[in-house]
Amino acid sequence: MLSRIREDIAAARHRDPAARSGVEVALLYPGLHAVWGHRVWHALWRRGLRFVARMGSQITRCLTGIEIHPGAKIGRRFFIDHGTGVVIGETAEIGDDVMLYHGVTLGGRTRDHGKRHPTLEDGVSVGAGAKILGPVRVGARSVIGANAVVTKDAPADSILVGVPAKPRRRTGSDDSRALLTASDYVI
Repeated sequence: MLSRIREDIAAARHRDPAARSGVEVALLYPGLHAVWGHRVWHALWRRGLRFVARMGSQITRCLTGIEIHPGAKIGRRFFIDHGTGVVIGETAEIGDDVMLYHGVTLGGRTRDHGKRHPTLEDGVSVGAGAKILGPVRVGARSVIGANAVVTKDAPADSILVGVPAKPRRRTGSDDSRALLTASDYVI
């Protein structure tokens, strides 16, 4: 468990140029606190303690401004930068090395039971305010621009921008951090 905490802190320091120390990240980053809380609540959810898990996730939401349903599946080195307003639904699946900015929604579009939230594969980066809705799959290493609305599957190595988001092929020279801040990819 301690190695996972160290891994999370290192991932945050790697992705956030404003991070000055591991202690600062561990004590002051609500995105990290929300992920750590989620791990506890998810374990309880899987053991059938659903009410306790939901109650715990709501306490974490009140403390961090980030709502992660305890049923969501989250991979390693997941980082939420700033975080306020992030919502992650019950059947969402998030791969390893995924990064979200504030105001991102991984939400549903239907009240049906079963898979109704998105799947983000490994290495996906999602810009501020983006909405990924429904049981869509966003392929590995894709970048979703700020305020984009994704309602359809996207292949690996895509750049998704617009409302509704239209994917285009990402080239090897495209840097995720630069893409998320470039004016061409913000609407």
